[in-house]
Amino acid sequence: MQHDPISDPQDLPQYNNAERARAASRSTWVSVGVNLVLSTLQIVAGVLSKSQALVADGLHSLSDLVADFVVLFANHHSQKAADADHPYGHQRFENAASLVLGLLLLVVGLGMLWSAASKLQNPDLIATVHIGALWVALGALTAKELLFRYMLLVAKKVKSSMLVANAWHARSDAASSLVVGVGIIGNLAGYPIFDPIAAALVGFMVTRMGWSFGWTALHDLMDRAVDDAELQAIRQTLQQTPGVSGVHDIRTRMMGDMIVVDAHLEVLATLTVEQAHDITVAAQQRVMQHHRVLHLLTHVDPYHRPDLDHTQAPGA
Repeated sequence: MQHDPISDPQDLPQYNNAERARAASRSTWVSVGVNLVLSTLQIVAGVLSKSQALVADGLHSLSDLVADFVVLFANHHSQKAADADHPYGHQRFENAASLVLGLLLLVVGLGMLWSAASKLQNPDLIATVHIGALWVALGALTAKELLFRYMLLVAKKVKSSMLVANAWHARSDAASSLVVGVGIIGNLAGYPIFDPIAAALVGFMVTRMGWSFGWTALHDLMDRAVDDAELQAIRQTLQQTPGVSGVHDIRTRMMGDMIVVDAHLEVLATLTVEQAHDITVAAQQRVMQHHRVLHLLTHVDPYHRPDLDHTQAPGA
């Protein structure tokens, strides 16, 4: 069935890859500054106040700092133009970066668990922490939660899975600071074992999040398709292209945060090759302009209408 064309192509949202790159760089540098201050403050305060949980939280912030530089590196390289060795571009640097972030979190989390387990095996050696550790933990909690909300807002605005992963990394820090604060309060209340228990909980949270990020990135590297909502949006844009009578057999795969699409377009069988070609070019331009599509490969199928027995482009 023939679909009516959109009267104004500007009705569709515009997709701006350059804006994504700028937003990613800006938000990540903000995260760098926050994590640099927090990791230094938490580790120094944790050592001086004898709080293993605060030191663990500081190491978590330090892993965030390393993760920020991984994101900056990937963001820079993913913007490189296509070349002979990478004809589809370098967008999968972002998937690789998300995988690295996941592995980094796994290593840090398992290290925290190991350290906390060692302390729990010798509870008599656990020291009472200084109250200053509590104020540092509460300050870190506030800073990390604000950072998370800022980064997630930017990530959703530009639809970047890499930035979403980095934002939730910041949220994991906020959650870990909350656990650390509770552990320190328990220690100060006369239960020293609460501090290494808090450190172990932080380690578990970090390990779990690292597994989640790494697994997701691995699936993206194996050409995972986009979700149904985004697929239907792309289908609608194709179907509303003037001259397209139908769309079927759409396949998608992730290329970084971009999408590669294959689709079969139905056009009137009475059109010339040149007219059919012009329709597919228009469809490609519309999809790539209004969606995060890196490349659209089309296959033209003839559509027969008994009421049309002469060559005429739809809308002509």
